[in-house]
Parts: sequence; structure tokens; C-alpha cells
Amino acid sequence: MTHSLHPQTRRGRGPARRIGRSLALVLPVVLVLSGTLAVAGVNWSGTPASPVLPVADTAAASGASSRADARAPQDVLRDKLLIELQEKDPGAALTQLQQAVDDRPSLAEHCASIARSLGRAAVRVYGPTKAQSYARPVCDTAFATGVVTATR
Repeated sequence: MTHSLHPQTRRGRGPARRIGRSLALVLPVVLVLSGTLAVAGVNWSGTPASPVLPVADTAAASGASSRADARAPQDVLRDKLLIELQEKDPGAALTQLQQAVDDRPSLAEHCASIARSLGRAAVRVYGPTKAQSYARPVCDTAFATGVVTATR
């Protein structure tokens, strides 16, 4: 008595089965490699790859704020705080950043990037040691991170 109505074995099902098995082995490898290459291609350091200043930094350095109403609120705030940093000190800019986030909670998601920008600008204006002395826990340690990345 046989257990199968079909006398064929599992191996003899034809080219479709071989192609399926090949894809089952190759496809995961291709997906992992393409994902790894995609992740490896991203600049995770947060610093621009080119030596050119970011747009927000150049606009703040030139004092250009004629189109402030056409830009995003976080960009306007960043430029305002960069000017404040140059005119007063990083401590005053960090205080204003904390007040802006408290007044407008929608800015909280941009707080860390703004604080890092302030840290990088503080290094350019005050040097790494003096800039680090202004660090405080506004937006976690983003300001100190900006100082450290600017000194590398």
C-alpha cells in the first residue's frame, strides 16, 4: 500500500521548484546587502559632508532675514538664536531656545538640531573650551554634541 496517490517524488516537480529554491536562497542575501549599502551611504554624524556652511548658518552670518516669513518656524528660530549667540553669548541663546520650546511645543522635535547648530557656531565664535563652558541640558546634550563635532 502506498501513502501517496501521486507516484512523483518531491524532487521531480520541474524547473519552477528549482527557480523557487534559488530565489529563496538569493533574495534574502540581496535584500540584506542592499539595506546595508543604503544604511552605509547615509551621513549619520549630523555634520554636513561639504565644508560649506549650512544655509541657516550663512543666513545668520550675513544677517539676512528678509524672507523669514516664507521659511519654516524652526529655521527662523535657528537664525535668530545664531544671531543672539554672536551678539551676546551661547547661554542667552540656549535660554531663548528653551523658552521658545516651552512656548511652542511643536518646536521640540527640532530642539536638538538647533542646539547642535548653536554648539558648532559657539566653537567658531568662542573656541572649543569657552564654548563647552556654556553647555547645559537644554534638549538633552545636543549643544555639547555640537561643540564636540565642531572640534573634530
